[in-house]
Amino acid sequence: MKTIFDWLDSKHIPYFNKDLIQEALVHSSYVNEHKSFAHDNERLEFMGDAVLQLWSTTKIFKLDPILNEGQMTTLRAQLVCEEALAEYNRKLGLGQYLKLGVGEEKTGGRERDSILADMFEALLGAIYLDSGMDSINVILEEVLTPAISQPKSEKVIDYKTKLQEYIQADTRKTIRYETVHVTGPSNKPEFEVVVMLDEITLGRGSGYSKKRAEQMAAKDAFEKMVK
Repeated sequence: MKTIFDWLDSKHIPYFNKDLIQEALVHSSYVNEHKSFAHDNERLEFMGDAVLQLWSTTKIFKLDPILNEGQMTTLRAQLVCEEALAEYNRKLGLGQYLKLGVGEEKTGGRERDSILADMFEALLGAIYLDSGMDSINVILEEVLTPAISQPKSEKVIDYKTKLQEYIQADTRKTIRYETVHVTGPSNKPEFEVVVMLDEITLGRGSGYSKKRAEQMAAKDAFEKMVK
């Protein structure tokens, strides 16, 4: 399928505002090189994140047998984490429509989890604004509903939630994440993050997105604490 609109037609998803749908595909690196594009997809990503949270929460709440609050929180975090969203994007074949700058393209941005996850959320945001929740149902029933019952690989284990639950079993204190170092070129930065409890460093991790680095820091802390 040559365009995103061909893809939408194949799913019988209506569209009315083509500019809005196109905006969901535009990475910031593309805007930097094409001044005719005024906006990247970050605002739509914000909207899509809210749509995804509501849809997944409703779906999980209605599961039978019912889950308790902790189980619902953990499952939702696994279903909407960066790695999971990137995988949904790949399964749907949406990455081919992503608009990237030349530098980002050359460094493998089209296969980077963080970029694919952001684009997936942005497209959900655009489709929701354009044609409503019925269209969102078509997409998420295809990729997210089957994922509910599938075993979760280590890549999609939500260590941030696991660590928070472990800490709160003994204390009401809240952990926090701090970015301590950023290396690499601007189009492919690597983040180093620490997870803190009061002034104590519990763990450290790195990744090509802040979300991934935080997960790796939480994993480091969790594995140290449960030994």
